[in-house]
Amino acid sequence: MGKETTPSETEWLVMEVIWNAEGDITASEVIRTLKDSLNVSARTIRVLINRLLAKGIIRYEVDRKDSRVYHYYVVKSKEECLREKQERFVRNYFGGNSTLAVASFIEKAHLSDEQFCELEQLVEKMKENRKD
Repeated sequence: MGKETTPSETEWLVMEVIWNAEGDITASEVIRTLKDSLNVSARTIRVLINRLLAKGIIRYEVDRKDSRVYHYYVVKSKEECLREKQERFVRNYFGGNSTLAVASFIEKAHLSDEQFCELEQLVEKMKENRKD
């Protein structure tokens, strides 16, 4: 298996804060937002931020007025990370077979008739888009 390039579950919580920020965000702002809800130390959150940097999901710029302050910004969108996670999941657990993965989820989902109808409409829409 290759190097993981998407956020882990805990890193995802940090990314939610960064994705939802209007522009860049400092580590202090991320810590302030997450410290109580995650019940972890500021140091742990900084470690998570460093892991996200190492994975290339975020980058930073040093503050012009205070070189101790870093402003983090998104490199990979939430949609891109979701797509990569989905692809890796299908590859690792379903041998790359998307049909098998979707069938497995649908079988276990206990869908209502309305939800089945929505899925049918989605499949039809996807078929039409492939023709274009």
